[in-house]
Amino acid sequence: MPKLFYLLSASDDRDGARLRDALCSDVSRRVRAVGGREVVVFAADEAVAAGRPVRRSDPPLRAMLSFHIDEVDARADVEAVLGALVRAPLVGYRVEETRPLEPRRPRGQRADGMTQVSCIARRPDLEPAEFLRRWQRDHERVALETQSTVGYVRNAILETLVGRAPTAWSAIVEESFPIEALTDREAFFDAASPEEADARLARMLESCRRFMRLDAIEVTFVSVYDLG
Repeated sequence: MPKLFYLLSASDDRDGARLRDALCSDVSRRVRAVGGREVVVFAADEAVAAGRPVRRSDPPLRAMLSFHIDEVDARADVEAVLGALVRAPLVGYRVEETRPLEPRRPRGQRADGMTQVSCIARRPDLEPAEFLRRWQRDHERVALETQSTVGYVRNAILETLVGRAPTAWSAIVEESFPIEALTDREAFFDAASPEEADARLARMLESCRRFMRLDAIEVTFVSVYDLG
């Protein structure tokens, strides 16, 4: 079943909570009305305000919405509602999902910890197939061994459905961590010392350089609400 992933930008820091409330109520009902399932809301709300995002979008990303749907063409009503929530243009994709590490997301409530959503772009010298091989095969072990990851969901972008992002992204990555990782570098890298954190960061960056443009990454810290 196709998975759709939408990115919502807004200019005000407080809009993360406003968008969360709308997505978890009116918008999720509209998604289900057109046959959408497995609805997940991502919001840069007050619970993750201490994080330091890496921004490319202007205005910045404040929330995301993903869901699965049998008929992709039935999405028009959902896109209309999403577009009315924000002044900035809506960006949406059809993606292919893989789950190297199933996240723990209780239905109908905020998931524990925090999630880092990263929009990444393929290195221009790589063919798409080689990008996927390096990212999904070679990098998977590095990602799981160098961080305190408790959930890892990959979304390879297959098609742009609406809007235009500031970068031609190739994938959207959902990585979940304990809440301490939001502000504690050693907790993020599951390291016993600053030196170990440095070593794990170096290993991570070396692996990332093999398949993605580090100068194009956009990172947003979010709370996650799995609405089923």
